[in-house]
Amino acid sequence: MRDEEGGVMRVFVAGGTGVMGRRLVPLLVARGHQVTATTTTAAKIGLLEGLGAKGVVMDGLDAAAVGEAVAAAAPDAIVHQMTALSPGHSGKPNPRRPDRFFALTNRLRSEGIDHLLAAAEAVGGAHIVAQGHASMNGGRDGGWVKTEDDPLVVVEGTKAINHLESAVVAAGGAILRYGGFYGAGSHDDQVNLVRKRLVPIVGRGTGHFSWVHVDDAAAATVLAVERRAHGIFNIVDDEPAPVAVWLPYLAECVGAKPPRRVPVWLAKLVAGDMAVGALVEGRGFSNAKAKRELGWKLRYPSWRQGFKEAVA
Repeated sequence: MRDEEGGVMRVFVAGGTGVMGRRLVPLLVARGHQVTATTTTAAKIGLLEGLGAKGVVMDGLDAAAVGEAVAAAAPDAIVHQMTALSPGHSGKPNPRRPDRFFALTNRLRSEGIDHLLAAAEAVGGAHIVAQGHASMNGGRDGGWVKTEDDPLVVVEGTKAINHLESAVVAAGGAILRYGGFYGAGSHDDQVNLVRKRLVPIVGRGTGHFSWVHVDDAAAATVLAVERRAHGIFNIVDDEPAPVAVWLPYLAECVGAKPPRRVPVWLAKLVAGDMAVGALVEGRGFSNAKAKRELGWKLRYPSWRQGFKEAVA
């Protein structure tokens, strides 16, 4: 990849072996960038090297380790993709105890970003691009589709997002609020639940979701790095939609029976307030700013096309 003067950039990807990192690293390498990417385990260094990056073992919650890794890479840009949402990191999700499942991710989005920002300053102000979230967590007042100017609803799974956003924007960086990922193995768990009819339509299924194919999200991230983007961008597809619309379609695509319907009161007893709130009251997002300011063009403008191809 090239900076504004046409030269190669050094890019440090914190969290290179996650769902996004595995799609992002090869794109950066293909653009000509020199990429250093991190993992929490030495067993995955070979994976990163296979993607074309220099692999480094790093604990994102260890300030000294982060500082040393970033100093050694001397990057022009740092991309924060550290979460603990992949299977094996935070255990099996329990919808009634989201505090347990999201605890480590919330720390990586608060303490982790603080360590990266300090390291960026120490190496001369490397540009920061960080992973945010924009699937169903738009503020629950008003319309069903939100822009970057609208507040986010604060729930357990996103309670560190406001700190992440304010810290990165204040440092001159960019927050990419990714929609719900699908494609390239990123939604296998969800698909299995849909096949087993374990994801119901709660109430009237009015909660809106925004989706994005993981490859489209990776492409947007490359643009944000290249253009040294500043501010907040919703990285979602063109069609936010209610659960009652997209869930039956996904079930059809994977060859499952139509989803069950469950009353709100019963769903809350089984799944708790956070999950039910999203399914009933969730708000989706507009991608107009990202397309306008980043020049982002989606390969999968709608989940209708994307779901069908992703599960084929």
